[in-house]
Amino acid sequence: MYSTKVLPYTIYIGNQIMRILIIIASILLINSFSHGTIQAAEIELHPHAPARYVVVQGDTLWSIASRFLKDPWRWPEIWDKNRGKINNPHAIYPGDIIVLEKTIHGSQLTLAHEKATVKLSPKMRIEKLDTRPIPNIPINKIRPFLSQPMVVEKNALNKAPLILGSSDNRVILSTGDTIYIRDLPSDQGNAWQIFRTGKALMDPDDNNRILGYEAVYLGDAQVLNFAEISAVKITHSVHEILVGDRLVPAVMDKFGDYVPHAPEFDIKGRIISVYGGVTEIGENAIVTLNKGIEHGLKEGHVLAVFRKSEVKSPTGKVVALPEERIGLVLVFRVFDKVSYALVTQSMKAIKVLDAIQTPD
Repeated sequence: MYSTKVLPYTIYIGNQIMRILIIIASILLINSFSHGTIQAAEIELHPHAPARYVVVQGDTLWSIASRFLKDPWRWPEIWDKNRGKINNPHAIYPGDIIVLEKTIHGSQLTLAHEKATVKLSPKMRIEKLDTRPIPNIPINKIRPFLSQPMVVEKNALNKAPLILGSSDNRVILSTGDTIYIRDLPSDQGNAWQIFRTGKALMDPDDNNRILGYEAVYLGDAQVLNFAEISAVKITHSVHEILVGDRLVPAVMDKFGDYVPHAPEFDIKGRIISVYGGVTEIGENAIVTLNKGIEHGLKEGHVLAVFRKSEVKSPTGKVVALPEERIGLVLVFRVFDKVSYALVTQSMKAIKVLDAIQTPD
C-alpha cells in the first residue's frame, strides 16, 4: 500500500519556464506498508498505472485521471493544494506526454519535455489539434441538458408555441423540414428548441410521490420568417418530431466548472430514470436521481452507485448479498427535488432503482 504527497514542480516548454500542475500534479509515493491501511485523505495510484501516456483528442481530465488514480474523481483535491502556484491547471493538450518517473524516493508524475506527434485523419480542420485544452468531462454528452429546464411541472409546456405541421403533411418531422407555428413571438430571437412533455418522475423511496415531469429535448429550430403563422426550419433533431410538440426559446449554453468532489455529507438516493428509455446503463449515459437542491446536492458532486442482490441457496432460502459498488456518477444539473448526472464509471451494467450514495 502506498500513501501520497503533493509537490509542485517546474517543466520546460521551448525556451520558457512555466509552473503547471498536470492532471494529477506531482505525486511522491512513500512506501507505507507499516501503516497497514490507507487513510481516507490519502490518494492512491491505480495498480495498473502506465509508465507513459500520450494525451489524444477525445480525452478528458477524468479519463486520464482514471489511468493513474484509483479514485479518479479526487484529482481536484491535488489541484486545490497547488492552486496558488499555477495559472491554469486545466491546460492539458493533445500531444502532451505524461510520464510516471521512478526515483530513489518513489515515483512521480511529470509532463515530458517533448511533445508527441499526433496523427490526424485526412479531413478538413478549422483549428490546430493543440489549440484547445481537453475538457474535464465529455461536454457533448450533457450539452442538450444545460440550456433548458428538463424537469417541469405538470402541463408547464402547454402554453408554449405548438407545431401545426408541414406543407406536405408529414407525420414524422426531422432535420431539414420546414414546420409552421401559430403566434410565435418575435421578441425572443430566431433560435428555438423543440420539447415534448415526458413521463412523470416518481420517488420510489416516498410512496412513488411525483417529483416532476421530464421535458424531452427533441431538437433545434431556426425561424425563417415571423408571421401570424411563422415558418421555422428544423436544424437538428435527436428524436422524431411530431405535430403538437412545443417550441421553447433557445438560450446560450451554461457550462459549469464541474470540478468533481464528494458531498461533505452522507446522502442516499436512487436512480429513477435514464435518458433514452433504456433499462441498463453504461458509461456516458445520463441518469436522473431522486435527490436535488432540497437535499444538498450541487453540480460537481460525485456519487457512488451500489446494488443489492439476492441469491437462492441450495436449501431454497433467499439470501441477501452485501451491497456491491458498481459505478460512479457526476451530478451536472440540479433541480429542487431531482438531479441529472453523467455516468463516469461503470464496472457492471447500472439499472434504474440502483442506489446512489456518498463514496467512501
